[in-house]
Formats: sequence, C-alpha cells, structure tokens
Amino acid sequence: MLTQARLKELLSYNRETGEFVWRVTKANKTAGSIAGCEGVLGYREMRVDGRLYLAHRLAWLYVTGEWPTQTIDHRDCNRRNNAFANLREATYRQNNCNRGARSDSRSGVKGVVWHKRNKKWCAYIGHGKKQHYLGSFDLIEDAAAEYQAAAARLFGEFAHAAAA
Repeated sequence: MLTQARLKELLSYNRETGEFVWRVTKANKTAGSIAGCEGVLGYREMRVDGRLYLAHRLAWLYVTGEWPTQTIDHRDCNRRNNAFANLREATYRQNNCNRGARSDSRSGVKGVVWHKRNKKWCAYIGHGKKQHYLGSFDLIEDAAAEYQAAAARLFGEFAHAAAA
C-alpha cells in the first residue's frame, strides 16, 4: 500500500490549489508536470506505482499521513477542487447530504418539486430512511428556503445549499 513517504518522494502537493506535480521523471511522467487527469466521474485521477488513485484521497494521505477511513467530501461539491481546505472526511450518509439536485430534477433545486394538481412548489427532505413533507409554496424560492432550513437543522455542516 502506498505510504505518505513514498507519495512525497514521487509527488508534491499544493494545499491551496489542490494540484499534484511530479517530482521525478518516470515512463511518460516528466518531473515538474501536473499529475493526473480527469476521470469519467469528474474526479482527478492519477496512477502511482502502477495503481490508480483519486487525487482527493491522495491529498488526504499527503497532508495527514493516513488513508481516509471514510469517504472524502468536497465541501463545495466541485470534484475538481482538491484544495485541502475544501476536503473533509465524511460518512457515506453525510456525503450524500452534501449533494446538489439530481440531474433529472425538473425544478433544478434539491428537495423541491412542482405539483401540477395543486399548482404549487412542494419541499421534501429525506431523513431517517423516510421522506418528510415540508410544505407547499407559490414561489420556488420559498420552497428552496424551507428545504435549506430543514437541511441545516438535520445535516448541520453537511447541508447542501439549494439554489433557486
């Protein structure tokens, strides 16, 4: 398994930018070049000693000296932003709380749906394996605000800010 010492021998990491740079020239890697590329899911990936790693997990190892025991959450939900201040360890559930609206969302706002029959925006939040109704609203902004307030109460620092 890759160690912090071996990682620091091969790469340097900039905590502010989140970029890794090769320290050594090996195969198709040139010393001084930016390491990795964007993977299929939008996360930066790099191959170290023949094994593929996610850059945010390597950043955690580089700075703390330990492999994360849980998932690594990007506070701003930007998978490309691997600045250390943007990373935090999270449970799978906490990481899910910090997600935006689904890509197939018609409202574009997490926790908010349009009800045709009522002609109102309705806010819902999932918690404790149940979906909870938060209310009906004439304005999408009001429904989004209600979701945000409930998320802040239930999920604390992991609440994703809904945008209306």
